Amino acid sequence: MRTSDLPDEYSIAAEDEAPTTVWFDVISRFPEMREWVVHNKTVPVEILEVLARDDSASVRATVADKRKLSSELFDLLARDDDELVRLRLAYNKKAPMHVLEQLSVDASPLVRTTAMKRLRRTA
Repeated sequence: MRTSDLPDEYSIAAEDEAPTTVWFDVISRFPEMREWVVHNKTVPVEILEVLARDDSASVRATVADKRKLSSELFDLLARDDDELVRLRLAYNKKAPMHVLEQLSVDASPLVRTTAMKRLRRTA
């Protein structure tokens, strides 16, 4: 449905719920759809836990945008090797204070600056 040209079918792929087993099947059988799985508003945290460890930095960066991350996932993604993943996490409105503090001393000036701006806004 995600590749459909029909707006109703495309919308279903972005918003409909599915059992966790279906999500595991989709990311296993259609690896090119992993990023789009993350975009689904109802994707379970269990699936995000798997995709937060994906080989693709693009997939991990998309996970970093999600607001329903567990504290463990916030901590994991804050230590990601990829700058874009950490940057997207710094922009995440639900990023905990301790994660923003960690990112405010990041090796990347872009991540550091973004995290510091977010910390100033919450102070």
